[in-house]
Amino acid sequence: MNHIQADILVIGGGATGLGIAWDAALRGLRVVLVEKHDLATGTTGRFHGLLHSGGRYAVKDPQSAVECIAENRILRRTHSHCIEDTGGFFVVTPEDEGEYPDAFRAACAKAGIPCDEIPVAEALRREPRLNPRISRVFEVPDGGADSFLAAHATAQAATQAGARILVYHEVLRLLVEAGGSGTRVTGARVRDVARGEELEVHAALTVNAAGAWAGRVAATAGLEVNVIPGKGIMLATSQRIVHTVINRCRMPGDGDIIVPAHTVAVVGTTDRHVSDPDELTIEPWEVSLLMAEGAKLVPSLDRARIVRAWAGVRPLYQQRQCDATRDATRAFALLDHASCDDLPGLLTIIGGKWTTFRLMAEKVVDRACEQLGVTKPCRTAETPVPGAEQGRYWLGHRLHEVEEQALQGQLVCECELVTRAMLEHAALANPTHSLDDLRRDLRLGMGPCQGAFCTYRAVGMLHEMAMRASAAPGDGGAWDVATMSSPAQTPRPAAGAAPAAMRQGANPLLRGFLEERWRGLWPILWGAQLRQERLNQVLYQCLMNADHLPDDGQGGAGCSI
Repeated sequence: MNHIQADILVIGGGATGLGIAWDAALRGLRVVLVEKHDLATGTTGRFHGLLHSGGRYAVKDPQSAVECIAENRILRRTHSHCIEDTGGFFVVTPEDEGEYPDAFRAACAKAGIPCDEIPVAEALRREPRLNPRISRVFEVPDGGADSFLAAHATAQAATQAGARILVYHEVLRLLVEAGGSGTRVTGARVRDVARGEELEVHAALTVNAAGAWAGRVAATAGLEVNVIPGKGIMLATSQRIVHTVINRCRMPGDGDIIVPAHTVAVVGTTDRHVSDPDELTIEPWEVSLLMAEGAKLVPSLDRARIVRAWAGVRPLYQQRQCDATRDATRAFALLDHASCDDLPGLLTIIGGKWTTFRLMAEKVVDRACEQLGVTKPCRTAETPVPGAEQGRYWLGHRLHEVEEQALQGQLVCECELVTRAMLEHAALANPTHSLDDLRRDLRLGMGPCQGAFCTYRAVGMLHEMAMRASAAPGDGGAWDVATMSSPAQTPRPAAGAAPAAMRQGANPLLRGFLEERWRGLWPILWGAQLRQERLNQVLYQCLMNADHLPDDGQGGAGCSI
């Protein structure tokens, strides 16, 4: 069995786990991070994409509000290319009249959150789809966040600092060993999902950052971590019905926020406890609830085309009797199992929000350094990740590149303006095992047609790449992308270079992506989206016979799509 030695083993490839790996590596520690799927497949990649100003928590949870506004300002510097400066409105609808708006403004002032009341007419001029019956509007520095891009940028920053990141490596069990100083956690046994091989990662300290799955990881060492998964569903409209984050000015509740995100707008969210974080069924009544509540903010929502519904899960921590050893706020909890369970060598971090992931990571690594005798301070608050030099995210950047470089004929996905060069580069730059991995990298298939045309194009291109690689066998090296000056220049692979996704064959790749898209479509099949799905059915079932195509595991060679 292969063995890897590290100072810190991080379990979980969401925002918090990646932040921990980045922070620890910057402090000179040897770091290994393992994730059982792709990066950002859990809660990080399944929320509404809000960069919190803290306004939503100003009244209910002042400490969280203070943390949010501080981290909001930091992330705008360190992850600037992942942040869209949309701004945010808290609006008072006819249902929200009362004492709360004044309490909200006072709480924002106390937390240090910029909050200006603006005329309703001004808000309606900037957002004409807003409910004209709103009576008050408060402006705060909310923003939009691309959590997928941020995850990859943080991972790249961690890797450049020396961390080793292993995706598709599932933890089988924590390693618990008895020694001269007693029993402690010494790492984990993991399985390489793609190759079916097992290896052990030995570390001086292990950090459980598995989010809603943290309880399952802890249980492999006989520990109890009470995580209650809280399901929230969201809906995406076919266009940006607003360009500013719109919140209802009331205590947080169901269907009280609309977030502009790239080419769509996200309506959120609900909050229901579930027993299993992997079973997130979307019920028709939940969709109806979001539509009804969202229409109180934007009345035309009931006429908008909804292109997708999805669910995320919040890792809610149920407190045990170890308060004295918890380093926590009301937003997140850091558990030191040496104190809570008399089992040193393991820390568990639970809860929080995407906006505070860097702060959570700092608290974890501070505690880790105390135990490892490291005195180097945190540097993530002033260290930009790769890509931040591009400046703040601009919605029109892809369209600008396509038009400036005449790439219209190279488009794989017209909805999200994904070019052939972008797809081929991403397929080899990251450990891609499915088209869903490319979706997270590129937004492939996330537009109104939900993969109708880009699915078969993408699979065909990956198949072609595999065929080129098999025709010129080599050592499997990566493409030389250093000479690319623009996305218009499509690099050619080195001998033997082929997308990892093609190991399973083209047909399973195609079916897997269509099935994944379908899971988010069946709850919202009405109107234009129902007609779109009928077209998709004709294309893939009636024309291509996709559900009966033979499987092929030979790199895609010979597959008929």
